[in-house]
Amino acid sequence: MTRDLRTRITDELKEAMKAKDTARLGTLRLINAAIKDQDIAHRVDGKSVGDPEILAILGKMVKQRQESARAYEEGGRLELAERELSEVKVIEDFLPAQLSEAETEAAVDAAIKNVGADSIRDMGRVMGELKSKYTGQIDFGSVGPMVKERLA
Repeated sequence: MTRDLRTRITDELKEAMKAKDTARLGTLRLINAAIKDQDIAHRVDGKSVGDPEILAILGKMVKQRQESARAYEEGGRLELAERELSEVKVIEDFLPAQLSEAETEAAVDAAIKNVGADSIRDMGRVMGELKSKYTGQIDFGSVGPMVKERLA
C-alpha cells in the first residue's frame, strides 16, 4: 500500500526530530506550512489538498529555492546558496523522478494525440493533459515551447 505524500512528509518530520537533523527538520516544517496554507485556502471550497496539489506546491518550492540560490551565487553569498540547494534536495525526496528528454517528448506527443490537438489554440488543453499526468515530473517552463513548436 502506498502512503500519500502528506503522511510521508509527517513521518519524515518525526524522523528528523528524533535524529535531531535541524536542517532537514526546518525544510520539512516549511513544506508542512505551505501545505497547511493551501488547506486553509481550499477550506472555502470544502476541499482538502491532495497529492496532485502537494506535488505542485513542492515543485513551486523547488523552483523558488533554485532561483534564490542563483541570486545568492551572483551576489557572492555562497553559504546562503548552499542552504537553498540543500533545501531543494530535501524537497526533491518527495517529488517523482524527472522525465528524460525523450520521455518528455513522448509525453508531449501522447498528450497532443489524446486531446486531438491540431492547432496552437489547443495548447491549453495539451498543457492541462500534461499537468494532470506529469505534475512534478516535467519542467513545464521548457515543455511550453515544445508543445507550441509541435502545434505550429
